[in-house]
Amino acid sequence: QVQLVESGGGTVQPGGSLRLSCAASGFTFSRYAMSWYRQAPRNVRELVAIISSAGDSTNYAHSVKGRFTISRDNALNTVYLQMNSLKPEDTAVYYCNAGGTYYYPGASWGQGTQVTVSS
Repeated sequence: QVQLVESGGGTVQPGGSLRLSCAASGFTFSRYAMSWYRQAPRNVRELVAIISSAGDSTNYAHSVKGRFTISRDNALNTVYLQMNSLKPEDTAVYYCNAGGTYYYPGASWGQGTQVTVSS
């Protein structure tokens, strides 16, 4: 079955950096676009970034453009989210998602990893 396991979350000061990883298994990773979503308390889950199956196309939410970078390693079945210049409003649970598009998520989600940006 599809498994997505996120890691790399934590607490960081404003202006700091974190790198999230999502290890995928149970499907042919290289055939699917991969996304990162986030959900803050009392907010809806929102798309943060998406990368094409080959890794040659990416798209970002306006709020993170220029600060976050999504990448993938198809040999390792892993997708990453490098987050720089973090802000308190980036605080959320971050989720990995498989097989979606820019407009709709895929059916498979990870368990999420908490990112807290606080001084």
